[in-house]
Amino acid sequence: MPLWTQRARKRGPGDMVDKKGVPAQTYNDGVLAIHAVNRHGDGSETLAVKHPLLRYDERTVGMNRYYRAKQENVEVSKVLRAPRHDDISPQDVAVLQDGRQYHIRQVQYPKGVMPPSCDLSLERVAHHYDIE
Repeated sequence: MPLWTQRARKRGPGDMVDKKGVPAQTYNDGVLAIHAVNRHGDGSETLAVKHPLLRYDERTVGMNRYYRAKQENVEVSKVLRAPRHDDISPQDVAVLQDGRQYHIRQVQYPKGVMPPSCDLSLERVAHHYDIE
């Protein structure tokens, strides 16, 4: 399991908070879809939709995360925060609204965020999959 970590960004005075003072997470940066990779007997691979529309908040790829990933021969391109779904795994592929595809390399569940969210560390795919 890779050892990358991400620090939460500091909240500003204009950020929304809930009744308990917990910052309310927004997902205003775009839309993505989560796909499972289907491997066929002939060696081909296609993508099947798991979650067709998830809004996300783009996070900063910190220096620690970037260099720890490099040590594992992984090139973390993006970190996205989306609503929590426990069935998202590092075997899945994220497809952004512009059609770019990314392997999910790590899924983290940050504490102290409402609504419950997951952070996805993404690496750009070398070749695009066909979508079923």
